[in-house]
Amino acid sequence: MLVLLGDSTAVGIGDLVPGGWRGFGPILASAFGGNGYRNHAVSGARLADVRRTQLPQALRERPSAAVVIAGVNDTLRSDFSVRRMYEDLDHICRELTAAGASVVTVRFHDQGRVFKLPGRMRRVLKDRIDEYNRVIDVVVARHGVRCVDLHTLPGAYELETWAVDRLHPSERGHRMLAQAFAGELRALGHPVGEVSLECSGGRELTVWHHVAWLVVKGIPWLWRRGADLLPLLWIEETAVEGPVPGEALPADTGRL
Repeated sequence: MLVLLGDSTAVGIGDLVPGGWRGFGPILASAFGGNGYRNHAVSGARLADVRRTQLPQALRERPSAAVVIAGVNDTLRSDFSVRRMYEDLDHICRELTAAGASVVTVRFHDQGRVFKLPGRMRRVLKDRIDEYNRVIDVVVARHGVRCVDLHTLPGAYELETWAVDRLHPSERGHRMLAQAFAGELRALGHPVGEVSLECSGGRELTVWHHVAWLVVKGIPWLWRRGADLLPLLWIEETAVEGPVPGEALPADTGRL
């Protein structure tokens, strides 16, 4: 049994086919040699949501493999805490591996290179992504989890890899993820077939789709996130927390 846990990327947003979102999950599942596939991901989920809700559901299914993609929504909130993110991700990976599941997760790319945020906000977001990636490194090493580094994934910063919102992968991007996850699961001994990067079945986007998204979704999204994050851009000093156990990680700054 292959299970997916995470946020909107794991849901499949960005790869629209007749009937709804597809994403890398079904593509990967079609190449996976296990018996069954279940996607527990929820759009907007944070790591704590994955830990509290999705993880227990997945464990009941006794998966042999699990893909976990979450954390970006945490970096976009004013209550960002690298320590809480560490505790949640560590718990998720510990429970899955203890149950006998092979786990694959991701290190995140510089999202500001794809989604054109204002300069200061982009730098702050990159700082938080960097902090979270260091957490991922610790958890991956501790539990023997496999990891796909999105920053070094070939084609990661090419425009056609991304959907109209530039926040979620396009069909091509989801196929790239499925191919990368297949390689990691294969390295863990699972009989996973090849995944094609040839697009098939996804909706073709036009200039009108880009304009409509910007007006209907993009500007309201940026306004909501800006209202959450802008006050943090001028904070000079914040309380310092201790490092993550076993690794010298930056303390929480409360900033991107």
